[in-house]
Amino acid sequence: MSNIWKSVKLDFSLVRPYVKTICFTMVLPAAFAALNRSLQTGISFAMCFIAMTSGYTFSITEKNDMERLYGILPVRKSELVVGRYVFIIIMGLLALIFSLIAHPVILRSLGETVNAFDIACAAATGILLFALYTVFQLPGYYKYGSIKGRVFMYIPVAGFLATLFLVTKIPVGSSGWLITVLSSPVMLIILAAVFVVIMYAVSILVSVKIVKGKES
Repeated sequence: MSNIWKSVKLDFSLVRPYVKTICFTMVLPAAFAALNRSLQTGISFAMCFIAMTSGYTFSITEKNDMERLYGILPVRKSELVVGRYVFIIIMGLLALIFSLIAHPVILRSLGETVNAFDIACAAATGILLFALYTVFQLPGYYKYGSIKGRVFMYIPVAGFLATLFLVTKIPVGSSGWLITVLSSPVMLIILAAVFVVIMYAVSILVSVKIVKGKES
């Protein structure tokens, strides 16, 4: 576990010169929330924007030819991979917490009503969108690098649109359980958390396999 946190600290040190850019990425979606008068829209943009910064560590590593450094570190490749995932997830959580605090304040100042259910729905959507982006992006970056791997950011968009299309095709009579889940803030958060854990577990295993495959 200590090696994983060392990896996380290393990634934080890599992106430190880009802190202002990352902060701007967190702040900008607040404008979308204000313009659309929608917490859901603001949180969705915030999580999509911050997910796009997940390639920073890969591009910095490639630009500075740091593969040799990572090769001599007394840390297993699997720990480096998990550490990078933890770093990305921390970035996402920081963006989510900031947005869930700032956006409701902005909307309420504009006269909009924001209740606990709205916040829960926005949080669940934001968590799922961030996870959908990063679980595909990170294995792509490990496999193809920071430039070619960017194409993987479009896979979640296609999957998200396909999911919306399929949901609209579900017969009304058979969607009672879905309505029950969507009407409960607690169930929304639990369901989102379960999906996220499963997706990240699979994504980490794929990334570790890719990294180990490059060594052989």
